Amino acid sequence: VMAHYVPGAYEGIGRGYRGKLIVNVTVTEERIEKIQIVKHKEVRGLAWDLPTSPIEVIPPQIIEYQSLNIPLVNGADLTSAAILDAVAAALKAAGATDEDIEQLRQAPGPEAPEPKDEVRTVDVAVFGAGAGGLAAAIEAKEGGADVILIEKQGITGGSTARSGGKLLGAGTKWQKEQGIYDTKEMCYDYLMEVGNRRGDFMDASKNRYLVEHLNETLDWLGTMGYQVQDVEAIHVSLQPWRVHNSMGGGGQTNGQGGEITTPLTHHYVDKLGGEILYNTALKELLTDENGTVNGAVCEKLDGSKLTVYAKKGVILATGGYSRNKEMCARYPVAHYFSTTPKSNVGEGLIAAEKIGARNFVHPGIQVVYTSLTCGIGINDESGLIVNERGERVVNEWSYQYHVSDALAASGSNCGWYITSGDEPYSGVQYGFKQAVEGTSRDKAADSIEELAAMIKCDPAVLRATFDRYSELVDKGVDEDFGKPSRFLHPINGPKYAALRLHPCVTVTFGGLETDVAARVLDTEGRPIPGLYAAGEVADTGMFGTEYPTCGTSIGGALFYGRIAGRVASGQSML
Repeated sequence: VMAHYVPGAYEGIGRGYRGKLIVNVTVTEERIEKIQIVKHKEVRGLAWDLPTSPIEVIPPQIIEYQSLNIPLVNGADLTSAAILDAVAAALKAAGATDEDIEQLRQAPGPEAPEPKDEVRTVDVAVFGAGAGGLAAAIEAKEGGADVILIEKQGITGGSTARSGGKLLGAGTKWQKEQGIYDTKEMCYDYLMEVGNRRGDFMDASKNRYLVEHLNETLDWLGTMGYQVQDVEAIHVSLQPWRVHNSMGGGGQTNGQGGEITTPLTHHYVDKLGGEILYNTALKELLTDENGTVNGAVCEKLDGSKLTVYAKKGVILATGGYSRNKEMCARYPVAHYFSTTPKSNVGEGLIAAEKIGARNFVHPGIQVVYTSLTCGIGINDESGLIVNERGERVVNEWSYQYHVSDALAASGSNCGWYITSGDEPYSGVQYGFKQAVEGTSRDKAADSIEELAAMIKCDPAVLRATFDRYSELVDKGVDEDFGKPSRFLHPINGPKYAALRLHPCVTVTFGGLETDVAARVLDTEGRPIPGLYAAGEVADTGMFGTEYPTCGTSIGGALFYGRIAGRVASGQSML
């Protein structure tokens, strides 16, 4: 049964990853003629400006098939669904009934090709099309190798596209323009110091090599159209500023990383004619009789099998394991949320471990404890923060990952920000108001003891912590953790609130061990012939228990991705 419309142009609204998505749909009596997406705040790369992103592929298919039964782009489900919902809303405005819309949702759409097993032979096979994989594929392709880039999702970008899109640099022209003095030596010393605060975790040679070439990576991206917007502090207590924002970035935003991965994708596909296979997951690495990695077995989304033989090497850039609850279970952050792709389950790690690679089970993880109500915890708010037992464990006026590392080290699955709402932070004031009004999951009470009962900690412990903190506020000196006196904010009542800081896991640490040539090492520390890795799948030696600064993970992925691509294709290192 065909839907009937009142001819004209109609607006419809759907809800995407970042809020409202508005379409304008032009119809005749019987046909959808034109779909324009007129307004949205979706992420570049995940939602738009790629050959496979939803804004590019879904509207033409709706028109071609006169159907709303269009498959969602794997990895960009929210934007895909928002477009379909917005078009449905516009069609209803054009006179379509609920029954018409239901029939359009059932109408024949694009037919999936028949599942078919496939065998391919190339020089270099790269797994994972985030920052590391794209960098590796570009370098290998530019080095003359026959390359195939294999991605589990239906779009490129990985965790990088969903991130704040920040990059590390030291002594760059952008820093100089803002009057910031910095050197590679200062950056290296900082990374090593943070990395080894609670153990001997850092690989000095890999970090030195990374820092020496950080700025070249920024310039290399620039040749593909990437632009630095400005340089900012990771926390106002930390000098010098060395975090380089992508365009549109700044502060604790997410989604700006598409400004990095989209130009890389266009360069690889449009300029170099590079091939990407989407919706294909790595399952197993193949080795020859000498133990050289010479290929892989993959599973496509439709269940068929792809076997790839790689004559020169396999590069793993499959990301971390933040979506693998079992692999993250060793941390106290059992009930966490994550902003990383749902595909980040550690497949590359597991496949490499099975053929004898060392997987370093790191005791740390990048976790930030943040309020889901008002966003505090990831900025510079610095009132009293306690762990779930009601204990104070850190100088709250320090980098958010330092605060979170201290909470995690105390064995706490959450933090609580204790306040009377009169601090000079709008987020705290908003959170306090919500708690008092009972419109959030945060707690408010007339006494500290009553508050302790509500957050299920020992009233005596929270009272002792509160009294000690009040004593330090009166003294104007933080004798316990050294917080500057101007951030010893008094908590005067008469109402008290506890704003819950919930753990968010992003970058995972540890994983495969690699050398400076991005070669994966076995359990004896020897390179496994034919196997390379970059990015989160191989972060051993790059992090301690706390994340040192925004931009480290993407910077490391890009740099060691480039090295992997160069070495695998027979070129010299940088």
